[in-house]
Order: sequence, then structure tokens, then C-alpha cells
Amino acid sequence: MTHPILSFHGAARGVTGSCFRLQTGQGTVLIDCGMFQGSKTEKALNYRPFPFDPARIDAVILTHAHIDHSGLLPKLVKDGFSGPIHATPATVDLCGVMLPDSAHIQESEVEMLNRRNRRRGGDEVVPIYDGQDAARTLERFRGHALGDWVQVLPGLKARFWNAGHLLGSASVEIELSDPKLRLLFSGDIGPDTKLLQPDPEGPSGVDYVICESTYGDVDRIDASAPARRATLRDAVKAAWRDDGVLLIPTFAVERAQELIADLTTMMAAGDIPVCPIHVDSPMAGKATAVFRRHAAELEDGRSLVKGLEDHHLRFTETVEQSRALAQARGFHIILAASGMCEAGRIRHHLKNWLWREEATLLIVGFQAEGTLGRLLQDGAREVRIQGEAFPVRARIRSIDLYSGHADGPELARWVAERLPIKTGVFLTHGEEEAMAGLAARLTTHVPSDRMVLPALDESYELTPDGCIRRASDAPPRLAPDQVARLDWHNDVSRLMLDMDEALRATPDDRARGVLIRRLRRALEEGDGLPPPRPPGRRRH
Repeated sequence: MTHPILSFHGAARGVTGSCFRLQTGQGTVLIDCGMFQGSKTEKALNYRPFPFDPARIDAVILTHAHIDHSGLLPKLVKDGFSGPIHATPATVDLCGVMLPDSAHIQESEVEMLNRRNRRRGGDEVVPIYDGQDAARTLERFRGHALGDWVQVLPGLKARFWNAGHLLGSASVEIELSDPKLRLLFSGDIGPDTKLLQPDPEGPSGVDYVICESTYGDVDRIDASAPARRATLRDAVKAAWRDDGVLLIPTFAVERAQELIADLTTMMAAGDIPVCPIHVDSPMAGKATAVFRRHAAELEDGRSLVKGLEDHHLRFTETVEQSRALAQARGFHIILAASGMCEAGRIRHHLKNWLWREEATLLIVGFQAEGTLGRLLQDGAREVRIQGEAFPVRARIRSIDLYSGHADGPELARWVAERLPIKTGVFLTHGEEEAMAGLAARLTTHVPSDRMVLPALDESYELTPDGCIRRASDAPPRLAPDQVARLDWHNDVSRLMLDMDEALRATPDDRARGVLIRRLRRALEEGDGLPPPRPPGRRRH
């Protein structure tokens, strides 16, 4: 009998890059294959080779369509994977929108980067994958209804349980026949009061649970529908300024649709003044069409469908339409991706509005460490966007009632409903403080010596009596202290902003010269900079 081996190649002491590899005697499957977000050090993992051979992966089981769970599937296919990708039908439909959009974003951002590199004499880079890779990936999808057992490999079958996180999101139950083991991968668990999704479900009596912990250390305030709308109402009213804007960076899938439903409902009821709502995301428009098709599966699909018919709601498609929003007059609301301000059209709007006092930025979801959204949420007075410095004069507000993730008590309750858990729990998809917080909550249900907080690229042998950590032949791609942390790129950006601020605050040119010479001397002493060239006559 060969014991299965479970390896954690993402979402390990961090929130993004979900990817778990399960090796059995009959083959190997991945549960999720997501993109890393956060610091540049973490995002660089998206460009590096996988820590396994994609051609030797037999199948993928996908929990849901969010890019941090699905976003590297086209790279997997590009690098040799040729097996099926199993998901719920709604996840298949959403990936049909999201993966081509992800490819487009990468191609366009790499094109801009290469233009800058050519000017600077730097090397050109290629996208992680392109639209053709995304199209080939979509051909590999297979849709399965919740509750239906799927024979993935000989001796390995799986079925999906509603996770309450996103349209089509699922927890994955896997049953192995030799040795006989049942595993449950939570995926992302939704909160009990999710606007469009029913409460999460799952089986009990499994051997191992692999559980997300994004908000494991958080006790969220009342998130009922009336409380959520009242909080959003107050945020809109506080943001109201003549010729002002309320910017909401939002994920184009689910979060945008929830905000559309609540904003249009409150306008219709007179709870907030009427104003234009611009959804500046082509993908959000396409995803909304998927939500409309699956409205019967949603818990409050009628509110969304009604909101989509509101004449104050406007979707922008082209880049020209997006840029034209800079000329909008009167108070208006802009919903734009990405939700962590790391890419997409929200960055254009931030460049246009962050330095203006009549603007408000409303953060409505989790912001990973090292992202622009997290820096703004943490109170940065100045930020750099695409190499340009911008002072932050806009008001920055956060409300945490639109999160797609269960909080600590809800996660603990979800785990308790899976009891008895015969062997152990792995905590994933959370930063270390969140994982520790959830671990503390679970001690009444699971002995502490049966809880594991795996690090990136660690592997464990799963036996009926417990898990055994396996020694690795290769070092992890990132050490634990490099995951979900600010990196040297963030430090350089902060240093440049501090230098700019110090030079502006210096009273005259002579004092500025002294400061510049001190900075240069420090760099020269550290062998980081060649000595300055002697002054000479500039050639024209």
C-alpha cells in the first residue's frame, strides 16, 4: 500500500496562488492552480517554472473561478498539461470569461513594460501565457453538478459541495480507495450572510480537512443585509462632493454584482441620492451576463436582475470610454477592477483621483500584503503607480461586509460541522496571524497536535493514523519569511517616496545639494553606486 502525498505549492502561509498536488499510486491531481498576488517577489513565482512537471499531472479539480485559484491553468496547459479540468458548470462559464481576460491583461501589461524596457535598454519579457493558451485551456474543462461523484482517476473519485463563496464555488471531497481515505478541501468558504450565495455545506466524518483561514483571526461585525446596506449608505453619503467620485476597486466577479444590487436597491428606495454608477470593467460586464444566466442558482438573483435594468447603471467597454470618465461632472461612483488595485482600470482612476480631496476610495475586500490596495488601506501618504509618485489626498475608507470569506467564528463553525475529523486539519489560504487565530479557535474541536500550518512547497504523507512531513530534494521557491511580506521592491518604492518628500521639504537648493551628496556618499560606501562623473559641458 502506498500512502498518498499532499504538497502545498501555493496559499501556504499566504492567501494567493492556491495549488495543492495530491499524488497517489494511480496518478496525480491538482486541486486549483492559482496565480500569486502581493509583493513583486511573490508575483515573480508566476513566471518561474512549476515545482513539478505539468505533463505528469493527470487531472485538475478546480474549486472556483477566482484568479488566485484558476489563474495559472493556461500556464499549466502551455507547459504540457493535457488532462481534464473538473469544475461546476457555473465555474466553467466564469472561467470562460476570466481566463481570456487574464491573458489579455498580461499581454497588454507586458507590452507596456517592454516599451519601458526598450527605452531603458532592459531585456524584454514575455507574458506568462496568451489568449491562445487560455482558449486551449477552456477546451479541457468538464462541468459537474454539486453532489455528483466523478471518477477522476482509478481509485480516486471526487464530488463538489456548495462553498457559498462565489457563483459556482465548491468545496471538494475526495475519496481514495487504497488506502481508504476521505479528504475535504474547503476552497474558499463564504460567510453566512452572503448576498447572492446560500450558506456553505459539506460532509462530515472525513479523515483530513484542508481549510482556508483568510479571516481566521477576525470577528466580523453584524453583516446582515440591512446592516450591510446601512454601512454602504453611510459611505456613499460621506463621499458625496460636487464633482467628486467614489472609487470602489472591486473584483469583477461576484463583488461587482453584489454592489450593483445594493447600490441600485438603495437608490430606488431613496436611501442614497441618485447618481451615475459606472462599472468600468469589460470582464465585469461579461461576468454579469453569466450571473444573469445562472440567476436561478443565486439566493437573491431577483435583486441583481432588477438592478441590472436600472438606467443609472452604465457599463464601459472600450479604453476610450474608460478614459472619458475622467471628464465626468457631478458626483458619480466608479466600480473598477482589480480588487487589490494591482492591475486593470482602477489604476488609471487612482492616478487621476488619489491626489484630489474630493475623491473617496472605498475598499470592500481583502487586500493581500504588498499590494497597492493594502498600502492605501494601511494609510500610505504617497504611493507609486507605474513608476510615478502620487500624494494621497483622497479619503480612504474600508468596509468589510462584502467579503466573500467567512470570518473566524464562521470558519470554526464550518469545521465543527465536519466532525468527527478522524485524522487532522491543514490550515491554508491565510497569513500567519489569521492561521494562528483560526488554530486557536479550533482547539476545542481538533487537538493542536493534529493541526498543521504547511509552508510553501512542503509535502506530507497522508496515513490513516496521521500525516508525516517528507524531506524535500529541493528548497522551497520562497522561504516562509518571504511569503505575505513586504519585499525590497516595496522598500525601494518607500525610499524613493521618502527622498522626494525630504527634498521638497528642504528650504533651498544648497540644502538639497547637501542632502543629495549625503545620499550619494552612503551609496558609494556600500559599493552600490559609481562615483559621480565630473561636470562637463552638455552637448546639444
